[in-house]
Amino acid sequence: MLFDMDGTLIDSEKVWEIAIMELARSYGGELSEEARAAMVGAAMAESMRVMHEDLGQPWRDPVAGARELEDRVAELFTSGLVWRPGAMVLLAAVRAAGIPTALVTSTSRRLVEVALDTLGRNSFDAVICGDEVTANKPDPAPYRMAADALGVDITACVAIEDSPAGIASAKAAGATVLAVPCELDLSHLNGETGIHLRSSLDDVDVPHLATLLVPSKP
Repeated sequence: MLFDMDGTLIDSEKVWEIAIMELARSYGGELSEEARAAMVGAAMAESMRVMHEDLGQPWRDPVAGARELEDRVAELFTSGLVWRPGAMVLLAAVRAAGIPTALVTSTSRRLVEVALDTLGRNSFDAVICGDEVTANKPDPAPYRMAADALGVDITACVAIEDSPAGIASAKAAGATVLAVPCELDLSHLNGETGIHLRSSLDDVDVPHLATLLVPSKP
């Protein structure tokens, strides 16, 4: 079982929203809705590129911007994180069933360590962070790395994601994807092979996850 973090297990995209908008304003600009949407689920380097180009300031240092953004998000994370609907119950059920489980996130290890205070450090057999992979989402590398760490076949895994970048990553890796939208509309993915769309994790349990791995009859 493979879980994304931001927007999937915890309602942290709103926290990122605060920090991103504050950073944009400190640069003297306002980030467009299109640019903010493009940053959801993206790796930090890509997010900084999108932000700086959207603000008309491509000359800005992406490393310095990322550091400032992470500093602010770390402050907000320590104030407490809120679970997404159904996520805490589902994660607990998956663990109780003894299913190998990994966290697969584009977020850096530094911030993930803070988030694990909410998620539980024993909730995952492996934790794959955005600054520890050869390529980030939408590349399939993070999910392939997670399956390898668990010692399982990626085609026997269900990945739960909320962003287009994460969904593309998991699907390209070979996982079955359960897409649960948070900040972005994913309705255009409805009916796409290998992707199952649900509005919430409230009605998802372990038996339901197992059915997703059964090929549908032609």
